[in-house]
Amino acid sequence: MSAWTAAAGLGAHATSGHQPPPLTPLRLLSEWVFEPVPAILIAVTAGLYVYGVHRLRARGDQWSRWRTFCFVGLGLGAAVLATQSALAAYDTVLISVHMVQHMLLNMVVPIFLALGAPITLALRTLPRTGRRRLLGVLHSRIARVLTFPLVAGAIFIANPFILYFSGLYEATLRHPVLHDLNHLHFVVIGCLWFWPLIGLDPMPYRAPYPLRMLGVFVTLPFHAFVGVAIMSATSVLAADWYLALNRDWGPGLLNDQQAAGGILWATGDLVGLIVFTVLFFQWASASEREAQREDRRLDRLARAAAADQRPPGAPAAGV
Repeated sequence: MSAWTAAAGLGAHATSGHQPPPLTPLRLLSEWVFEPVPAILIAVTAGLYVYGVHRLRARGDQWSRWRTFCFVGLGLGAAVLATQSALAAYDTVLISVHMVQHMLLNMVVPIFLALGAPITLALRTLPRTGRRRLLGVLHSRIARVLTFPLVAGAIFIANPFILYFSGLYEATLRHPVLHDLNHLHFVVIGCLWFWPLIGLDPMPYRAPYPLRMLGVFVTLPFHAFVGVAIMSATSVLAADWYLALNRDWGPGLLNDQQAAGGILWATGDLVGLIVFTVLFFQWASASEREAQREDRRLDRLARAAAADQRPPGAPAAGV
């Protein structure tokens, strides 16, 4: 790990006057950092999930490998990429790099964590006291409020506006604790929106599929609005911070900011399309299961009606 990499996460470059090295394609692949707070959180989360799967299988129960791959491989893997790779080394240097990190943490990570069904796993493996406490949290008033679609959608929409068009974004660049909390808050806000939307876990409120698809259609374009606003801005976000870097390579500050806005716009639309597709297939699968349950119910009613019409002592059909 280079001296610059070590300084990048702490903001030392802004005050020391050190020039960060150019971000080349090779450095984008090879420059990895160790950010202890997210690394510990990711490792503990992965360990708890894998331990839960192990306990479940040890007693003879099944757990989908696809769910495990979604949660650990894709969800937590994307979190590692966002917080330990070159994205983390340069997230305070180029706002375009930060925006890639933002979208990974705010959209990609929560979606795959949701598909891993961690709450269901916990409910199946925790002891009785733990299950009771977890159910108490799920049924609490604050959980019902935060996961209500209108509330979760409003928070999801307002979040980037508040972050980028206030002094909060520059504060997260200057203070390491706020920087780590910003990464965590991206994931939490994404989970509040995407888990009730596409997740497999029990939730305090789960809208019917038509409303979920409408929610995706209504909320995700707001990322495009934020992206366009950032692209069209004539002043640099967190200008004092970026000017203090004295970076003499790569795009100019406004060009980099325009690229960041484009990333927010394009990836928001792409993820929206993916989520829309996932919901469509989930809806189709749920409709098929409901049709099968209805067929079985009608079959039972038909057999019961046939039995009622048999004369006393007559053998059942097929005997």
